[in-house]
Formats: sequence, C-alpha cells, structure tokens
Amino acid sequence: MKKSLLLLALSLLLSAGLFALEVNQPELTSTGDQTIEFINYTGPHKVIDSISAIKGIGSGLGNQIASNPEKATSTNKNSKYWVVHAIDENETGKLDADILYIGSNATVDHITNLRRIISAYLVSAYGYSEKDADTISVFITVYNAVYRGKLDTFKSKYKNVVIQNLTSENCGLSVTYKDWPGKSEIVIPLYDVKNGGLSTVDTSVISDSSVVKSMKEDDDKNVESRKEMVDIKEREADEASTKAQEAQKKAVTEQKKLDEEKKKTEETKKEAEEAKKTAEEKQKVAEENPDDKQAQKEAEEAKKEAEEKQQAAEEQQQKQEEQQAKTEEAKQEAKEQQARADKKETEAQTERKEIAKDQAEVQKKEAQQALMTTEFGIILSDEANMLSRLVKFNIQNGEVVKNSPVAQIRNRTVYKEGDGFIAIAGENSGNGSVKLVTISPDTLEISAESDNQIAEDSVLVQDGKEYYCVTEENGSFYLAKFGGDLSLKLKSQIQVKSGTPVTVTDGGIVVTDSNGRLRLLDKKDLSVKTSGNSAADAK
Repeated sequence: MKKSLLLLALSLLLSAGLFALEVNQPELTSTGDQTIEFINYTGPHKVIDSISAIKGIGSGLGNQIASNPEKATSTNKNSKYWVVHAIDENETGKLDADILYIGSNATVDHITNLRRIISAYLVSAYGYSEKDADTISVFITVYNAVYRGKLDTFKSKYKNVVIQNLTSENCGLSVTYKDWPGKSEIVIPLYDVKNGGLSTVDTSVISDSSVVKSMKEDDDKNVESRKEMVDIKEREADEASTKAQEAQKKAVTEQKKLDEEKKKTEETKKEAEEAKKTAEEKQKVAEENPDDKQAQKEAEEAKKEAEEKQQAAEEQQQKQEEQQAKTEEAKQEAKEQQARADKKETEAQTERKEIAKDQAEVQKKEAQQALMTTEFGIILSDEANMLSRLVKFNIQNGEVVKNSPVAQIRNRTVYKEGDGFIAIAGENSGNGSVKLVTISPDTLEISAESDNQIAEDSVLVQDGKEYYCVTEENGSFYLAKFGGDLSLKLKSQIQVKSGTPVTVTDGGIVVTDSNGRLRLLDKKDLSVKTSGNSAADAK
C-alpha cells in the first residue's frame, strides 16, 4: 500500500515525541533586539515578472530623483510605487531621507524582489555600483523592519521634512508581505546627496547594533552581507580620510591667506589711524584760522582722506572676516571628515571581529549537521488555514535543520517523486496562484510548477507515477491526472466539487460531481463509467 511522505514524517515525529514541531517556528518575528525574518510568498504566481522588469521599477523612480538630487521632490503618488525625496538644507543636526512607498495595488510579495527595487533605485538615483546597492538594500529592509511603527525613533534622527511624511502605523516595513501594499513607508537615511556615490546613504544608521543583532539570528548569521557592508565602510573610511587630507591642505592654504589678510588689516588700520590723526590736526588749525582758505582746504582734504582710509580699513576687515570663515570651514571639514573616517574604520574593525567569530560558529554548526541523520517531513506553517511547509530535521532530537521557504503547501500532503517532492502549493491572492509544484530536496524551493491552476481545497492522490487533483478553469472544477513531470495527461469530462475526495479503486476513480453525486471515472480517459443504459449519467 502506497503511503505519502506525510504519513512517514508524522510517524517519525510521533515516535520522537515532537509535538512542538506543529508550531510555526520560522515565522516567530518581532522587532528591536529580536529576530527579524521576512515572511514571503514563495508559491506559484499567475504572472512571473522578469528580474529586469522588477529592477526597472526602482530605476524609473531613481532616474526622476537623479535629475536634481539637492531639491526636495516626489515621484507620482498615483503609481504602484513612489518616492518622497525629503531634504531640507535649512534644518541641521538631523538626517534627510528618501521614503519609498508601496501602493495598495502593488504585487511585490518577496523580500528579494523588494530589495531588487531598492537596489536599482540606489544605482540610478545616486550612482552606486550594483554590488554595493544590493548590500545596502539588504540592510535598509532589515533596518525598516526593526524600527517598524517606532515613529519616536525616527523623530529622534530625522528632519521634520521626513517625519511629516511618516505615520505611526506604517513607518518602516512589516515582516509580512501581506502587509506591504498600502502599508509601507521605507525610510532610506541620506548622508550626502550633494556629492552622491558611496556616502549618499548613511550606512552607520542602517547597520546599527539592533539591526546587526537581528541579522545574526539567521542560520548563516548573514555573514556575507555583513562582510560586504564592512567592505563598504572601509572604502567610506578611505574616502573620508582622503577628503580630510584634502581639506587639511586647503585649511593650510586658507590659513596662509588669512595671515596675509590680517597683515593687510593691520596696515590699513594703521594708515586709517594716522590719517585720522592728521585730519584732526588739520581741523584744529582750520578752526584756529577761520579766514585761512588754505588751512580750510587742507582740513577738508585730510578729512576726506581719513574717511577713505577708514572705509578701506573696514573693507579690509570684512575681507579678513570672510577669509577667517573660509579657513574655519576648511578646518571644520577636515575635522569632520577625519572623525567620519575614524568612525567608519572603528565600525568596520569591530564588525570584522564579530563576523570572524560568527563565521567560525556557522562552520562548526554546518560540520555538526553533516554528521546528523536527517529526514524530510512537513509541519504546519499556518495552522488557521491548514497550510504546511517541507522541512529537513534531525531524527535524533527533532530539531529542524532546514526550512523550505514554500510555506503554502495545501492539504498537508507531499509525495516523493524522483529526486524531489510533489505537492499542491500557493494561494489565490495578489499575483499568487495555486498550482501543482515540484520542490527541490537540496534548496527546498520550487523547481517546477504546472501550467494549470489547482483548486485551493483540492486533495492530491498518488497512483503509481501519476497524480490526481482538481484543476480549476474559469470557476469550474475538473478532476485531472498529471504525470510526475507536472504535465497534464487527462481531464474529466464532468465537473466535480472542488474539494471532492478522490478514491482510487480497481474499478476506477471515485469522485463527487458538481451536483453532489458519486461518480466512477475510467482511468483510461476519466470518462464516467456507466452500465451502458443511461446516457444521461455521463453528462
């Protein structure tokens, strides 16, 4: 008697006393210092967009911002996705930001595709390399999930122009794809929009301790993404150090100019004082000799010269003050860039040490797993809707060592087929669809899917190398026979109940038709088997 993998898995679980595996362990999510794990839709789709089309969404948004990045603006808010470029040069001490909104009619349902949109946006808007943009997009999504709904945290870091575009309910990013459309305000902190490139996004903010701690909770501890972020920060440190050196050279030059201006100021002040003294003396002589026209003329000329000298001294003083400001600005720029270089270097060194420890831990765990005796089974991923996922677990202690991202297996039924597994998976929401799929035993991801849509409540029954389930066509349901390669071999002539039981007997296939009557179908063509005296029964 043939048994499904489900029965095998359940027997193993029961023998080990592992009822806890019925809990939806991979979806335990929260914020702050706890784990952030994104819940994606990983089932079949009605329409599969190409990667280039998905990236095109981000590129289109970025191109609109790139035309004038120093100006506050926004893209079309009637689109499925739009950006508010929230900057204000008049407010200092806090951050500008880009805010990416996901419209209520958007269909993005996997964090990988959302990151592709963000990455392409950073490339087109600010000139990031694709590799760096990919890394930063990972941190942006985790950062926004960690601080989801924490408006006070955003208020403490961002300018008013940013805060006025956020709401307490939707700021940040939900960990669940179902909450993305119409409920996402993804904040991208900006450090330097004027110069663009490597330091446009504030990498220190999106990789703070809470974000990194959350990333470390994943099985692989996100080692590769963290390494790439360290690489970015080291290059930021080098860039800032170079700018600091340039600013310091400029400061030295400006200081020399300032010294020259100070010398000129002293000279012009001295000349103004001497001219003033001469004018006072000439005026005194003129007052003592009111009838002396020459004395009056000399007094007037001396007064005029004193005023001119005083004006020249004042103008020179203004030049000195302007040069003083330029000098201080250059010194401050050198100081800030050096501080930034030191900060980035310290962050990079600290994180590199942590990564080394984490990498050793991951390698140790992988070595231990290689020695385990494992088996495949299914556990409930959504108990309310009776959805399941395939897992690989250690049969000695029941610990799940690998979860399938496909969390929408229906009817708690999976069959071994060749090197993979066959199941009905998916959901009819957004761009999702329910289909017959093959799941790879290596990646536990969908490796193939049927062309035909399957009824949500259809059973899946194996008969040798063939599989029976109910297919849906324009709201009508038919029993269908599929091969192990997911190709449709036969379809019943009569309509059936979407959730009909399917019983394989020696005489044929027993189903319940759309009118609620039991029917016996011929295995050869899935036609209704009759006694031959009632043609109406075959209709």
